[in-house]
Amino acid sequence: MTTTLAPDTIAHSPGDLLTRRQRLSYVLMLGALVALGPFTVDLYLPAFPQVAAELQATDAAIQLTLTATMIGFGLGQLVVGPLSDALGRKRPLLAATALHIVASIFVSFAPTVELVMAGRVLQGIGAAGGGVVAVAIVRDLFAGQRLIRMLANLALVTGLAPVLAPVIGSQLLRVMDWRGVFVALAGYGIVMVLVAGLLLVETMPETKRGTFTVSATAGRYKKLLGDKVFVGVAIVGSMAFTALFAYLSSSSFVLQDIFGLSPQEYGLVFGMNSVGLVIANQTSARVMKWFPPRAVATAGLAVMATGSVLLLVAGLLDLGLIGVLIPLFFVVASLGIIGPAVQITALKDHAGEAGTAASLLGALNFGVAGIVSPVVGVLGVSVVSMAVVMIGALTVAHLVFWIVVRPRMETTVVA
Repeated sequence: MTTTLAPDTIAHSPGDLLTRRQRLSYVLMLGALVALGPFTVDLYLPAFPQVAAELQATDAAIQLTLTATMIGFGLGQLVVGPLSDALGRKRPLLAATALHIVASIFVSFAPTVELVMAGRVLQGIGAAGGGVVAVAIVRDLFAGQRLIRMLANLALVTGLAPVLAPVIGSQLLRVMDWRGVFVALAGYGIVMVLVAGLLLVETMPETKRGTFTVSATAGRYKKLLGDKVFVGVAIVGSMAFTALFAYLSSSSFVLQDIFGLSPQEYGLVFGMNSVGLVIANQTSARVMKWFPPRAVATAGLAVMATGSVLLLVAGLLDLGLIGVLIPLFFVVASLGIIGPAVQITALKDHAGEAGTAASLLGALNFGVAGIVSPVVGVLGVSVVSMAVVMIGALTVAHLVFWIVVRPRMETTVVA
C-alpha cells in the first residue's frame, strides 16, 4: 500500500473499493495506532506503589504523573488534528510518534517524580498522533453503516486499551521494574513508526487539504464549536471518559492497598472488565442497524450512571471486593455502548475537518479526564471518593445529553 487514495474518483466512498482482507488490515493497523495513547497512559498503573516507593513520592504526586500524560495527550491532539487536515495524515503522525519514543526513553531514566511528570507531558503529546490520525483516516475512507462499524472497532480499542494496559503492565512487572515499562513503550512507538511509514496509505489528497495557518485552524475550530450537537456530544464523551479514568487513576491503590490484590490479580480484574467492554462495544455497533445512535447513547449512559450509584452504595455499606467489582464491570462496559454512538454523531457532518474534529474530541476526553480524575486523590483514595467523582461526571453528561444533544439527534437509523 503505497499510493494515495483519491475520494474524488470514487462514487460513494474510497473504502468501498477495499476488499474484506484490506479492511481487516486497516482495522489492525489503525487499532494499533489508537492503542498507543491509552497504553502510554495506563501501562504502568500497576507500578504506582513501586514508583511511589522508589521516588519517595506521595500517592497524590504519582497520580499527577497520570494527569500530566492525559493533559499532554489532549494538547497534542489539538495540534496534530489541524496539521493532519493541512499536511496530510502521515507526516504529523510520524513526527508525533517520534517525539513519543524520545519522551519514553527520557522517563525511563528520570530520577525524580517532577522529571517523570515533565517527560509524561511530552510522552502524551507524542502519543496523540495515532488516535487523531486513525479516526481521520476512517472518516476519509468510509460512510454510512461501514463508517459505524469501523468507528466501533476504533472505539473498541479506545475503550479496551485502558482496560488491557494494566493487565499487560502487571505481567511486565514480573520481569522488569517500572522503568522497563517505559522502555517497552518506546519499543511500541518504534514499531508504529515503521508500520506507519512503510504501510500506511495517505488518504488525504492534496486537493482536499486546507492550510495550516492561525486563521485557517481557527476557522475549523470555530465551525466545530458552533455546532451545538458536536459540542454537546464532545462534553458527554469527555464526562464518560472522566468516570472511567476516575477508576483508572485510583484503582491500583484501591485494589492493591485497600483490598490487598497483587499486581497480577489486579491485572486479572481488568481482564474481566475487558470482556464486558468488548461485548458492549460490538453489540452497540450492531444494534445501530435497527436503532438510531440517540437510543443507543441513552441506554449506555443509563447503565453507566446506575453502575456508579451502585458503586457508591457498595463503598458506603462496605460490601467488600465483590460488591465493588460488580458495579465497576457495568461502568466500564457501558463505555463500549456509548463510544460508537458518540463518534458517529460527532463526525457525521464534519468530513472536511475530520482530523480537527477527532483532535477536539480526544483533547476533551483526555484533558478533562486528566484534570478531574485526580480529585479522587484529593478526597482521599477510596471506593466512595471514586464513586463520587464518577457520579459527578455522569450527572454533567446526562444534563448535557438530555438538554442539548438528544433533542437535536436524528431519530432515524444511519443508512
